[in-house]
Amino acid sequence: MDHAVQLRTATPRDLDWIHELRHRVYAEELGQHAADPSGRLSDGLDGDNVYLVAARGETRIGFVSLTPPWVGRYSLDKYLTREELPELTEEAPFEIRVLTVEPRWRSTAAAPLLMYAALRWVAARGGRRVVAMGRTELLDMYLAAGLRPVGHTVRSGAVSFEVLNGSVAELTRTVGERHGRTLERLRAALDWRLDVPFAPRADGCEHGGAFFSAIGTDFRTLTRRHEVVAADVLDAWYPPSPAVRAVLTEDPGWAARTSPPTGAEGLLAEIAAVRGLPEESLVVGAGSSDLIFRAFGRWLTPGSRVLLLDPSYGEYAHVTERVIGCRVDRLRLSREDGWLLDPARLAAATRSGTYDLVVVVNPNNPTGRHAPADALRAVIEASPARTRWWIDEAYLGYVDPADSLAGLAATDPRVVVCTSLSKMYALSGMRAAYLVAAPDTAGELRRWTPPWPVSLPAQLAAVTALRDPAYYKERWARTAVLRRELAAGLAELDGFASVDEGVANFLTVTLRPDGPSAARLVRECRRHDVYLRDLSPMSPAYEGRTFRVAVRDTAENARIVAACRSALEALEAVAEAEAVAEAEAEAVAEAEAVAEAVASGVPGGRVSL
Repeated sequence: MDHAVQLRTATPRDLDWIHELRHRVYAEELGQHAADPSGRLSDGLDGDNVYLVAARGETRIGFVSLTPPWVGRYSLDKYLTREELPELTEEAPFEIRVLTVEPRWRSTAAAPLLMYAALRWVAARGGRRVVAMGRTELLDMYLAAGLRPVGHTVRSGAVSFEVLNGSVAELTRTVGERHGRTLERLRAALDWRLDVPFAPRADGCEHGGAFFSAIGTDFRTLTRRHEVVAADVLDAWYPPSPAVRAVLTEDPGWAARTSPPTGAEGLLAEIAAVRGLPEESLVVGAGSSDLIFRAFGRWLTPGSRVLLLDPSYGEYAHVTERVIGCRVDRLRLSREDGWLLDPARLAAATRSGTYDLVVVVNPNNPTGRHAPADALRAVIEASPARTRWWIDEAYLGYVDPADSLAGLAATDPRVVVCTSLSKMYALSGMRAAYLVAAPDTAGELRRWTPPWPVSLPAQLAAVTALRDPAYYKERWARTAVLRRELAAGLAELDGFASVDEGVANFLTVTLRPDGPSAARLVRECRRHDVYLRDLSPMSPAYEGRTFRVAVRDTAENARIVAACRSALEALEAVAEAEAVAEAEAEAVAEAEAVAEAVASGVPGGRVSL
């Protein structure tokens, strides 16, 4: 595809051209910087930033630079203090800068394509905001793209710039609405080499579950389920209890054709009895997502302010930001702190009463960390009366079902506890969940619950599962053993910086900074019918290097380890081949330069490249 325009990350061989083009444009053409005798222009961020390059065959067209928040500094720091531009600290943005195109290509789509590639790269790394400096005379172009001035103009040499800010979600929506057809037309002539999909999801929240594309979503090739390792979703590795399987097979025709109890009365009664909760404090739904959409849609408006953990379950950000349009802040968890939630930081963030809703997933997904109920209870009880708390305990059974805040939720009108029956009871395909709230809150949500919210097979399965605690307790304990074994197998592979177990039915793996991205490894593992979850889009904290693995049984865990080993070896071979190709191309370029110098009579046959 030499005729196609490539969009790719820069290679070492590109850097000399990038520095030379920067000098030609920003020193010689625009006068932003003083001319350098070397004819090259670089800066202190080189080595920490990422360059994306547009090229056609061996002809380089242009580039754009990206500075991720994990670098800890930005080009803008040279011009403004963090007090003058608090967005750099508060929002952890990605900086997009020095969009530069060779003069002969400036009338083409090269610059817009590089900007689009930068936006997709940022989104794939969990970026939510971008900052940029746009030349003042080109401000209309940046405004049309969806960027907005923050109120600062900076001057560098002979050039003035506007400091711009933008939401990744809004920029993506604007680009799609205004330029979607053009992008699709250009896509046919592109050689897209970035480790990010060309197009964003059209709608909905990004979840795991890509494994089903290998089985077949038309359900015609379900035998493939025996060949595919579905470790990109957190479904149980074990089947539901024998009693559940028996009740589902006793008369499946009747269960399929018969309307269930209208309000899931038997399921509500069973939950109340097993959990020791008042029935009037319970609301059931077809999975936790059903309850999230129903409750948040009633409680929140675009004027509401919400606090989420970061990283955490993506459905909450999707509903609050994209569906309702709330203002969402994030309490950032860090690798350096072991991804642990600090109750003191949470208390400080919520003390003022700024938030209408605070969401805590405990144990957290995808970090796998658990905060003791007593610590959370103390923070909640000290928080202002106007702040509502939503505690998601979908994976609590892997720690201790008794360490729940459900009892508090049943009496405190500020607290709601949501619990999925899907993951812990091996009922993901059935879709059953419940929440616990004070009677008035629960009653309001029940009024907004349609009849027959949970199917008859799901009600039968859930009630029967709750009556077989011994089976599930043994399965949860066995999950911890399998998790440790899987972690040990993955930790033996060369190429991973860390393997982090957590407390639930999954673990996370981080690749070395000098290795492949998580997206590339996940894609390579799919060649072996092993599906893992790239966590990069969930949060910038993962730096594009971390993926999540659901615990499976012994045989499938072995396949996961084998697929990761093969993927690492294959990606290493690709990197070595690219390095050889780079070296060979460099040698050819050097030889051509020497030949040209000799032909022109330069002493010693050397020229400055």
